Amino acid sequence: MTDHPPLIAVTDADLEDLRSRLMATRWPTRWPLAGWEAGADTTEIRRLAAYWATGYDWRTHEARINALPHHTAAIGGTPVHYLRFDGEQPGALPIVLTHGWPSTFLELTDLARRLAEPSSHGGDASDAFTVVVPSLPGYAFSPQRPALPPTLQTHQIWHRLMRDELGFDRYAAHGGDLGAGITSRLGEAYPESLVGIHLLAVAAPPEYDAASLTLDEQAYLDQVATWSAEEGGYQHQQNTRPLTLAHALSDSPTGLLAWIVEKYRAWSDSGSGDLSSRFTDDFILTQASLYWFTGTISTSFRPYYEYAHGLTRRVEKVEVPTAVAVFPADLTRPPRSWAERTYNVTRYTAMPRGGHFAAHEEPELLAEDITEFFRAMR
Repeated sequence: MTDHPPLIAVTDADLEDLRSRLMATRWPTRWPLAGWEAGADTTEIRRLAAYWATGYDWRTHEARINALPHHTAAIGGTPVHYLRFDGEQPGALPIVLTHGWPSTFLELTDLARRLAEPSSHGGDASDAFTVVVPSLPGYAFSPQRPALPPTLQTHQIWHRLMRDELGFDRYAAHGGDLGAGITSRLGEAYPESLVGIHLLAVAAPPEYDAASLTLDEQAYLDQVATWSAEEGGYQHQQNTRPLTLAHALSDSPTGLLAWIVEKYRAWSDSGSGDLSSRFTDDFILTQASLYWFTGTISTSFRPYYEYAHGLTRRVEKVEVPTAVAVFPADLTRPPRSWAERTYNVTRYTAMPRGGHFAAHEEPELLAEDITEFFRAMR
């Protein structure tokens, strides 16, 4: 059930425009280099674009999206789109799940269902959560905030949503990628309301003595530096000149597809780099379609620009109980001692498999870890 008419109703003309653009793609001249070494593999992008244009059934996915429990709230004058999955038992602990980039709310729906209805997935109904999944400002169905710098930061919007709009005096929070930063700020700013936070990534301490680093911490920082040098080009562009990139990706669906597919492949636990081992074509193309039809790839870059320009609050010290789940194929894998420099870490889990998109790649593992962490806080 929804509290309004269908959330999205793409016109036939817009569908035809997408297909025409895909079919008319002007492909880059190939290099004498195979695979993904220098970026998106043209052979794979051609295959996906052809399927998007001629085989992919948007209407089926549009109907599934519209069937989700959508709601909209006005927070500080800005509409916020969110899903709400009520827990299967009364008094279920509320939890807000926050996605990252290049993700959408859709990536968290399987995890949300597992948390809200554990008995349907082999769990105990007493562990149920009431799950809220907002769309980040500027993503999909949440419009961007009207001012830059924004009047309200995202963690402040989330707190108003959970406490003032939904009436939850105490609640839990989980996030990865950008969502990990937002969840960290929630825990830091509102310790009286957060029973605890569960993270897939951690903020670095504001300062530290290099001489105090353990061998594991130094190895981690070396890994971060290597990753930034080899994989961080997208981040530098989105930090510094996002609107230049936005013109290209807002005009070319193939360009948009290449930009996000390369991340889904590189950041997931896809073994030898086989995208299909973790994501179906339909999942990838539905994510791309959400960005395309809502015109939000440009505004999805804003969190990067805002953080890089000092417009987002830095995390300094989080005192609420914190769980950290580290997936082996994620971008970085901080040791527990590094997380403890900034957080009150009471649970640390090294997962056996999975990558950056853990809620989609390994929803069962992630749901179990979240459930076990918060069980004692109910």
